[in-house]
Amino acid sequence: MSHSIAVVGTGPAGFYLADLLSKKLEHSQLDLIDRLPSPFGLIRAAVAPDHIATKNITRQFERVLQRDNVRFLGNIEIGKDISYDELKACYDTVIIATGAIEDRQLPLEGADSEGVYGSGRFVTWYNAHPDRYDFSPKLDGKHIAIIGNGNVALDIARILSKTPDEMADSDINPKAQQLIKDSPVEDIYIIGRRGPEEASFTPFELEELSQLSQAVPLVYSANGESLLIPQQIGEGYDGRESKIRQKNLEILQRYSENQAGDNAIRLHFLFWHNPSKINTENGRINSLSLNKTQLKNNRLVETRETLTLPVDTLISAIGYRSTPIPGMPFDQPAGVVRNEQGRVEAGVYCVGWCKRGPQGVIPSNRADAIEMAKTIIADLEAKPSDQSNNQCRTQPKPGPGAIDELLSARKIRVVGTDDWHKIDQAEIGRAPEGKIREKFTTVEQMLAVLD
Repeated sequence: MSHSIAVVGTGPAGFYLADLLSKKLEHSQLDLIDRLPSPFGLIRAAVAPDHIATKNITRQFERVLQRDNVRFLGNIEIGKDISYDELKACYDTVIIATGAIEDRQLPLEGADSEGVYGSGRFVTWYNAHPDRYDFSPKLDGKHIAIIGNGNVALDIARILSKTPDEMADSDINPKAQQLIKDSPVEDIYIIGRRGPEEASFTPFELEELSQLSQAVPLVYSANGESLLIPQQIGEGYDGRESKIRQKNLEILQRYSENQAGDNAIRLHFLFWHNPSKINTENGRINSLSLNKTQLKNNRLVETRETLTLPVDTLISAIGYRSTPIPGMPFDQPAGVVRNEQGRVEAGVYCVGWCKRGPQGVIPSNRADAIEMAKTIIADLEAKPSDQSNNQCRTQPKPGPGAIDELLSARKIRVVGTDDWHKIDQAEIGRAPEGKIREKFTTVEQMLAVLD
């Protein structure tokens, strides 16, 4: 019996699960659905544009699209073009894999001021996401602050510090590249509430800052003196995490010995500080107030010491939320699809960041997909059957044909696998010499290639 599956979202989690199910369920028909004409989700729209090797995982996903029982259906928004209930009525199994790219609100007075942005908005802008076509952040000042101690904060600091020559082989949005090139930035502050051993950096990303041609990483305390970096991490970390954090400390120790020198841009790591207020002038941020923090009885507390930094642009990298689909169970406080170990409701599952929150790197989604594939297959095998006629009591849904009829009746322009390949080749073909591609920045530009 053929089993129809819809995967909503074509980022790493969706593709990893589609890869497994299309092989494990021999007679399945699987549709990968995305609201954009392009697949690959965060790999295309959030992985740093100078990390081309990381983006090469899409080659594996392209092979999934070549299978006879897998289709890509792009340019379809669930909740708008097709409702959630209609999707459930068409497919035996629905999997939500929409990720989490909506910025968590910065809980500070002045967070809605001009010059203050969430990292999701900022990162998708320099990655040429169509949602950011009209976005033009203020980068016209000398001082930029980034709140957050994870890899996203490092990515933003690195991209803002690189010269055009250093970005020559990237796929950065050309408009973003020009704005960054013209920026007079001199100081970039990377701010964390906790200390260096609690930072969520990976050593590779942290080490990259030492290779910048016009920027130098510095580690200072609030009074301008070099911050003492612990020689060893504390207890409570497992083996792999312990090694990562220890390596981070070693890199930060080297950075604490750096001097600003004649470098055009200074990257300041500011640990043990919690932002408290965004100060503005005429609606635009002009400084950031912070309170010094410390651990007391294993709890993070603020001291009476304060610090005010001149800041012209503020980017918060404090986490993301998923965007709910109308009619779908959703946990608003947590910002994820409401689920029990990936089960949303009968026949509906979720995987990836929309299931567990924005945690882990791309390979983490593969481990999650493996567990969800086991869950889905186990649920299918556990369905009760009528022994008298050997038929499943649950009647199969109409499948891909029904969704095709709905989309055709509504005159929705569907972008299939072959269409995506035309868009892909057009982006590669329009790239200047030395660049791997130049992305289209609007849906209309992508569809124009097909017309």
